[in-house]
Amino acid sequence: MSEGTLLLSRDQVSTLLTIDECIEAVELAFKSFAQGKTANPGILGIHSTSGGFHIKAAIMELPRRYFVSKINANFPENPHRFQLPTIQGVIVVFDADNGRPLAVMDSMEITIIRTGAATAVAAKYLARADAKIITICGCGNQGEISLRAVNRVRKLARAFAFDTDPAKAENFAQRLSAELQFEVLPVKDLRAAVRQSDVCITCTPSKRFFIEREYVSPGTFIAAVGADNEEKQEIDPTLMAASRIVVDHLQQCLTIGDLHHAVEQGLMTGKDVLAELGEVIAGLKPGRQSDNEILIFDSTGTALQDVAAAGIVYEKAVRNSIGTVVDFSR
Repeated sequence: MSEGTLLLSRDQVSTLLTIDECIEAVELAFKSFAQGKTANPGILGIHSTSGGFHIKAAIMELPRRYFVSKINANFPENPHRFQLPTIQGVIVVFDADNGRPLAVMDSMEITIIRTGAATAVAAKYLARADAKIITICGCGNQGEISLRAVNRVRKLARAFAFDTDPAKAENFAQRLSAELQFEVLPVKDLRAAVRQSDVCITCTPSKRFFIEREYVSPGTFIAAVGADNEEKQEIDPTLMAASRIVVDHLQQCLTIGDLHHAVEQGLMTGKDVLAELGEVIAGLKPGRQSDNEILIFDSTGTALQDVAAAGIVYEKAVRNSIGTVVDFSR
């Protein structure tokens, strides 16, 4: 493929990135950060009417050194108002040694898959080994990849699907039951579903918590995925304070995650956090220590996950001559 910048559409990205290879890459990214092998990732958020933008950036060696910057727009009302996706954006990949722009690619598929991969990695290290029942809160793209991804690391036997739109939960349950070959049931009673579950994944745009302390049984693993800005919230702060917390990136979660709501209310501080996920993976700090403890993974999404995923996509695209090359210097 000739010199220039490679342009990749969402469809092309989806053919180049599998959940299994993304799980492996994201696990390595978390571990490398904990071991001090990568620089601290950066984040910038800017609000707009009815939504907002965030920019995430990081450098990582894969073994080639990449700088990746992702610009995502998040407008929750888009599907109803404009028939557009909630999340839209692009990822730009640079050679970190000489600054050459290597690729511009759609960010939606990468964001979905790398977030699901992080949830799977967290479940691998923090969920009970015998976890079989899961509740998915939010039956959109992120809910789908979360269920598929967790099923890669735990042998699931049943799933409950909850959404504020019951029709979405019904459709989700029908499709995923057929695909995964175990029972996926749409539910309206969230409390009853979570009480029965070993794992609970929340991936919604909610601005007020809906997983209450009384819903959760001892031994449950919760992945709180939706709170990726300071206004979003899914987990009862009193539940956060009563549980063992593992975060993807401590400073980020103190600013925009479910953790920051508990801290703002004075229920806990950053010192109460058990570990960053990478520290657990690297064996620097403990993860689950008993079958009865409740562990919560506060997942705000880091640019290191984007580098790990985008690096795979770019390298496979080059090897297979996929995409359109543009020379922006002319």
